[in-house]
Amino acid sequence: MTNVIRSGNLDKVPSNYMIPGHATDLEDMEQRSLSWPWFAVRVRSNYERVAEQHLADRGYQPFAPSYKVERQWSDRKKEIDQFLFPGYVFCRLNPQDRLPVLSVPGVVGLVGFGKIPAPIPDEEMQRIERCVQSGLLVKPWPYLAVGQTVLIEKGPLSGMEGILADEKGQCRLIVSVNLLRRSVAAEVERAWVRPIHSSLFRPGERKDLRA
Repeated sequence: MTNVIRSGNLDKVPSNYMIPGHATDLEDMEQRSLSWPWFAVRVRSNYERVAEQHLADRGYQPFAPSYKVERQWSDRKKEIDQFLFPGYVFCRLNPQDRLPVLSVPGVVGLVGFGKIPAPIPDEEMQRIERCVQSGLLVKPWPYLAVGQTVLIEKGPLSGMEGILADEKGQCRLIVSVNLLRRSVAAEVERAWVRPIHSSLFRPGERKDLRA
């Protein structure tokens, strides 16, 4: 079962802990972070953007994907940004040196099993990133572990695999972060899609890990 791994005794750690003192140090940190695995960082409500900015300031590669949603106000409609994974920021990090991440304002802990942070496969994060950057309509979707797996042969997501779903006659490509048991849907044209095989995923129990 997954849990959130927290760090103890962080009350004496300043919020700017581990921020490099020179631009060259920051650039080196950014390069090294590209080789680290992705992890899900659990954050307090409404702290997603704050944590993302602090992580970037410390040289990490954070990712807090969002989507546009229309809200009706009393006198007008307005588009606002909402997070695809509220309560989480994804980040490449060294699990053996996680204090600089755990000391970021708003961070609760890392998601994992027992006391071990669980990495997220690169291919899962790449699919989410491509969906967000595609310009297609993207939104959260109920978690899907089983379904018809398809290959997208055309359009901005060409070459990507996912699970096919239908909503009121509209095709949607479903991609998931299985550790969090959460999915994202991207609207695609039926002509772009080619079935390949059935997919079955049996995720283990998840929990948030705390150190």
